Amino acid sequence: MTDSASFSYQEVFQRRMQEASVPLTLDIYSWYQHMQASHPVYFDASRASWLVFRYDDVQQVLLDPVTFSSQREINPDGSFDPAAGDNIIAMDPPRHRQLRALLSQAFTPRVVARMESKVAALAHSLLDQVQDKGEMDVVDDLAFPLPITVIAELLGIPNGDHDQFRQWSHDAVRSDYALARATSHKLAQYFQVLIEQRRLAPQEDLISALLMAEIDGEHLSDSEIRSSCSLLSVAGHKTTTGLISNAIVCLDEHPEALQQLVTQPELLPSAIEEVLRYRTLAHSTVHVVTVDTVLGGQEIKAGNLVLPLFASANLDETHFPNADRFDILRTPNRHLSFGHGIHFCLGAPLARLEARVALEIMLQRLPHIRRIRAIPLELNPSSFIYSLKHVPITFG
Repeated sequence: MTDSASFSYQEVFQRRMQEASVPLTLDIYSWYQHMQASHPVYFDASRASWLVFRYDDVQQVLLDPVTFSSQREINPDGSFDPAAGDNIIAMDPPRHRQLRALLSQAFTPRVVARMESKVAALAHSLLDQVQDKGEMDVVDDLAFPLPITVIAELLGIPNGDHDQFRQWSHDAVRSDYALARATSHKLAQYFQVLIEQRRLAPQEDLISALLMAEIDGEHLSDSEIRSSCSLLSVAGHKTTTGLISNAIVCLDEHPEALQQLVTQPELLPSAIEEVLRYRTLAHSTVHVVTVDTVLGGQEIKAGNLVLPLFASANLDETHFPNADRFDILRTPNRHLSFGHGIHFCLGAPLARLEARVALEIMLQRLPHIRRIRAIPLELNPSSFIYSLKHVPITFG
């Protein structure tokens, strides 16, 4: 583990995106539990990164942005990436706090609550198209089109571009570094066109609102608006898509929970929190150590990378007794699936609402859901997002 000191600050940055990730597999959770017990803070030389597995250590990283910086979007020559450098995920205070305050206005409880009827109408419309077939793909027929339509309306994205956004959303989080970087630039270029259009002719959408917004008397830069929109267009629907499809898989694996929710839909909010814990969507983020420090008893040098593993933390028995059991009545359930601290997911309220409404309508209209197990589950290629390609079901 002492080999970590041999990596220079610049070498770590050059290798960050290519290697600072944990390849996801369907059964990765058993590995997380093993590492919690044997190597809770572990230096992985192949990734030039420290992997953090236990809840308290993960929480420490997330609550200390001074020591564990998120400011990480740096090119090999040391310059900031213009497509991603102003992304609030890769930003530290005070600018992070200022930009987040503006973006959070799009996701206040009042704004999100007003979307419920629209989400419900859309969910019914999507299910109308498959109800008579007796089977559907949860991802293709509901979990993707519902949130992408909602986030597109918020941003002002034309309907004809939704299919392109689906492809971009997959490519932007894939483990192929070159593809992910190229996709981020495509998104930036696309949003720059929309920004210029809204500057000339504002509309009732988030892009127009961001153009009008000011921080300390200054307008946001185009780069900040581009990065914010790129983040929302991808994360704003990937989260809900994964949450809905993961929920159906969990309920199929635990039919007693499924039947309980059919008769007691008021338990859905609690069940959704357990899905978030049990099958976490975002598994890690990358942080840069700014000063020599100690984490979990390990000495970590400035310039090293640290990956707090949210999905592993959510299986920590010290915080979640019987963590490998799916319990829709679990309380308390202080999972870290939406992050923690200053980078807590902005879109969490919207994702929870969309999942609750969609699942409630599904269970009302399709109470006899069964996953077609002859078709094996398969993950979308990604270094940090646990999302399923397809979830085919029957509901005769």
